[in-house]
Amino acid sequence: MFQSRKTNAFLIQAVIGLVVVAALVLFVRYAQRSLEAQNMTSGFAFLWRSTGWDVGFSLIPYTINDPYWRVILVGILNTLFLGLIGLALATIIGIIVGALRTSVNPVMSFLGTLYVESIRNVPMILQAFFWYAVFTHLPPPRQSIDLGGMMFLSARGIFVPWLNVSTFAAGFAGVAFGCAVLLALTFSLLPRRSLFQRTLYPKLSRLALLGGILFAAAVLFFGRNTDGLFQLPQLKGLNFTGGLRVSPEFAALLTAMSLYGGAFLGEIIRAGFLSVNRGQIEAAHALGLSGWHVFTRVRLPLALRAVLPTLTNQYVWLIKATTLGIAVGFSDFFLVISTSINQSGQTLELIAILMAGFLVINNVLAGVMNFINARIKLRGTQLRI
Repeated sequence: MFQSRKTNAFLIQAVIGLVVVAALVLFVRYAQRSLEAQNMTSGFAFLWRSTGWDVGFSLIPYTINDPYWRVILVGILNTLFLGLIGLALATIIGIIVGALRTSVNPVMSFLGTLYVESIRNVPMILQAFFWYAVFTHLPPPRQSIDLGGMMFLSARGIFVPWLNVSTFAAGFAGVAFGCAVLLALTFSLLPRRSLFQRTLYPKLSRLALLGGILFAAAVLFFGRNTDGLFQLPQLKGLNFTGGLRVSPEFAALLTAMSLYGGAFLGEIIRAGFLSVNRGQIEAAHALGLSGWHVFTRVRLPLALRAVLPTLTNQYVWLIKATTLGIAVGFSDFFLVISTSINQSGQTLELIAILMAGFLVINNVLAGVMNFINARIKLRGTQLRI
């Protein structure tokens, strides 16, 4: 009887799988016939055609004569750039808000609650519109807000000092430093079953991080231009030259994403703080640790360990929230794909690329977070009093 049940279950699953495959084949065939009836060609050959249109923000060189695959790469890099910075800022804000919400000081607790209830209950797209209006209504360059001669706020963007190095040197240094950070993180998360491993792995982790910093600094130093390592923005005519220009679109979306995400992360981290056993905090104080050391060495690590799976879900959601860039004109992955659809007419292919891109980005992010969670989670059961 048991074998019969297994056979029946296998046959049912096989039939369902064949039905799904057949439905997909029929859908693809129907789509091809519809495209042929409208004299539209299908396939991905259009990726090598020239776009003929420009983008407002790009981390790599791009012209209107470049092919579609390059503008799609521009959109992916912009999304990753915005997403990583937004996640970092939202996490910092979330930690601060979570600490305020669990503070014994009633004023601090009230400020944390006010922030969460004010930001979390306003849609993120409205906040993006608000910050876009703020940044685009700043004074013109000639009347820009001067912050110590180093940073200027104007309607054309925020101008800040930047490295005076070649694009290749900056990219190579960034990749090298990122690899060093991943290597250091890997050593810090490896299981330490012996005394030798417990002694060696922390040293290798610090050595990898220090080596990455020194190597990246050397690449930037030798890849600098002749007039110095840093360049400051300077007003010339009706605009600024030199330095780095942060466009109003990018600044608005990053601000909205960081503040909105920080409100949700603050509540998640607050739950993590509340889950820390009070006895562990009292033990840390009894050992003579200061309040700051208790927070950084005991409360925060244990809180992040408890809420890391929930943080992963929120991180994935925030990466998908970068698609709101289309509302303010930021050239993210979604806006680039939408413009490409309008210009080329290759709707199915470009939507497939969009879906595949976000699947890869979010699954990689979730995989990294799950790997970290698997290494730092507590094994077995715990008795909480």
